[in-house]
Amino acid sequence: MIGRTALSRRALLVAATTAPLAAACTTPPPEPLPPDPLAELVRTARADTALATALGATETAAARTQHADKLQAEVDRATPKVPGTSATQPQSTSTPPAPPANPTREALVTNLQTAQKQAADLAVTAPTHRAGLLASVSAGCAALVEALA
Repeated sequence: MIGRTALSRRALLVAATTAPLAAACTTPPPEPLPPDPLAELVRTARADTALATALGATETAAARTQHADKLQAEVDRATPKVPGTSATQPQSTSTPPAPPANPTREALVTNLQTAQKQAADLAVTAPTHRAGLLASVSAGCAALVEALA
């Protein structure tokens, strides 16, 4: 038979178009990104808000809420969005953590001093666009410590 080969043109075309799909299905998924270092500062600020609220320090609670909101906005901005996945709720809308059983002013001051140091340490190594935010949070915590003293 003339013109008949073991592999028809149609079979060759199907094989050529499905080969890249088979290769794409065997590639490993990309490595997950490491957690954002600012996420820990968001959790700390939310905990400080709960503690300050329990102590009746409304100005301190409001300031730490603003810190948490601004830090969360930066975390959300920097987190890549994966197409086809549902959007996650930002942490700023979640319920605040419960305050400790025996809240004290000294515990709040200690927490604020720790948060000040964490933000200052991160500001030194952070990219320029984050350093200003971190320095502002650090300075805000220092001011809150002075106001509570």
